[in-house]
Amino acid sequence: MRAGILQRIVSRMLWVATVAQLVPLVVGLGYGDPRWWAFALPGACAALAAHGFARLPAARATPLDSLRRREGLVAVVLGWILVVVVTAVSYRLSGAFDGFAECVFESMSGYTTMGATIADDIEALPRGVQFMRSFSHWIGGMGIIVLTVAILPELAVGGMQLFAAESSGLDADKLAPRIAATARRLWMLYVGITLAEGVLLAVAGMGAFDAVNHAMSTIATGGFSTRNASIAAYDSLAIELIVLGFMFLAGVNFTLQVRVLAQRSARPLLGSPEVRLYTYLTVGAIALLVVDTLARGPFDGVGEAVRHASFQAVAIITTTGFGTSDFDLWPELSRLVLVLLMLVGGCAGSTAGGFKVVRLYVLLRHARAQLRRLVRPRLVQPLTLGDRPVSRDHTEAILGYFLLYVLVLVVCSLTMTALGLDLVSGTTASISALNSIGPGLGTVGAAENFDAVPDAGLYVLSFAMLLGRLEIYTVLVLFTWHFWRRG
Repeated sequence: MRAGILQRIVSRMLWVATVAQLVPLVVGLGYGDPRWWAFALPGACAALAAHGFARLPAARATPLDSLRRREGLVAVVLGWILVVVVTAVSYRLSGAFDGFAECVFESMSGYTTMGATIADDIEALPRGVQFMRSFSHWIGGMGIIVLTVAILPELAVGGMQLFAAESSGLDADKLAPRIAATARRLWMLYVGITLAEGVLLAVAGMGAFDAVNHAMSTIATGGFSTRNASIAAYDSLAIELIVLGFMFLAGVNFTLQVRVLAQRSARPLLGSPEVRLYTYLTVGAIALLVVDTLARGPFDGVGEAVRHASFQAVAIITTTGFGTSDFDLWPELSRLVLVLLMLVGGCAGSTAGGFKVVRLYVLLRHARAQLRRLVRPRLVQPLTLGDRPVSRDHTEAILGYFLLYVLVLVVCSLTMTALGLDLVSGTTASISALNSIGPGLGTVGAAENFDAVPDAGLYVLSFAMLLGRLEIYTVLVLFTWHFWRRG
């Protein structure tokens, strides 16, 4: 592990942290926030540290295009932690949150796009802090590392390791020969969709500030809102339909969306088995929720049931977490359906969290093949994802990921209940953190926040958020002896 290359990468990450403080600083100044300096001081310190690391002899002597895989993995984790800590310091200085554990949780929840909060009164937060919450979603949604690659062309060669470490699904799917060009195309699409939603929300009656914040939160599938009641505060069918549509879109693989625009054809989406399964799961869940809520309450009319069931199903499967209804009051079957959607998540290559639909698809195909081999042992049936073969290595990686996913979820749930949360609250809080969802059930439900979680629990959940956002392997491999062994 070469110190010089890590110093250079840390320098780049700290510049990202600096930029992340500058934008809410300007917003705070514009709205007359007396504590605008809460973003200025950490931003200035991050900039000085970034400059200092870049000037170190070892950093200047080590080219970034020689980046190795192990160094890339360390850089991803270290970069996320640094940016989260800088923003947590800003939150603490702003006085918006009491302790540092709360600030770390809020910051990690933003960048990992979990969307859970410990704020009792979101509307009372300073404008700069409100914007920082949504802006951290937006940055984290596409990924801090991809952002760095997009704006720093010198990372174009070695940057592939960073991009691969943060990519979801089977592979980092390159859209262009150079990774920097790939990242820029993704960001162009990302910015364009965000602007489109912001304009539509403003036209639908949402104020400009709220429209910008909700657009960033939606496209990042984060869920931070500027209102205590989330989207329900607007009581507008038009706003709900706009947010619902963009949530669903944000849960689809962004590389496929770039191809749709490039080819001017919907074939890349229509031909994707993952997108089809994602659509089937969403529609099926909506149907179950509508039937169950009509049969057992709380909705009386079909229109009302369809409206709230559709919104919550899409909000949960995309791990956005916006709310138009307190689903903790829904019937048991409906709540179970929502918990299952929490576990599944969106498509690979999207901003959504969760286990990912592509992994579920491969596991289902693998299980079907195993069942057929019980009857016909000599049957040879290659596993495919559409017209692409899925190698044995990929299948084994997904099976290993599934095991680690379950183990992390169990350990996190046991820890949360040991810290005093009840079974439902502790388990769903763990599911929510690991899958970057936001609301859970019980004391961390849709109408509640995470303020009741003790400081130790907030740190545990923050670590679970990082694990989930970086796909578990990226973080846990750093705790193995083999990773640090020389050679």
